[in-house]
Amino acid sequence: MQFDELNVAVREFCESRDWGQYHTPKDLAIGLVTESSELLELFRFKDRTEQLELLAESEKREDIEDELADILFFLLRFADLYDIDLEAALEQKLEKNGKRYPENEYKGSNEKYDE
Repeated sequence: MQFDELNVAVREFCESRDWGQYHTPKDLAIGLVTESSELLELFRFKDRTEQLELLAESEKREDIEDELADILFFLLRFADLYDIDLEAALEQKLEKNGKRYPENEYKGSNEKYDE
C-alpha cells in the first residue's frame, strides 16, 4: 500500500468505529508516545546482541512489528485529520537536516548540530 491507500484504510477503520471524537491532536500525540514507549520497552535492558536476537525470533519480531504498526497508525491518523502531507514534511526535514548536518562534517558522528 502507498501512503494514500494507508490513509484511506486508517480513516475508514476509525470512521466505522466513530473514533474521530477521540482523535484530537493531543490524544493522537499521546498515542504516538505511548506506542513508541511500548516499542522501547521491548528493548529495555537488552544489549545489542539481545536486541538483534529479538528481531530474529519470530514471536518477538511480531511484537516489534505490531508496535511499529501502532506508531504508524497514530502518525497516519494525525496527518490525515490535520492535513499534514507526510511525504512533503519528510522531504523538507531531510533538506533542513542536510544543512544542519553536512555530510563532510558529520559522517560517522552522532553529535548534535548545536554541540
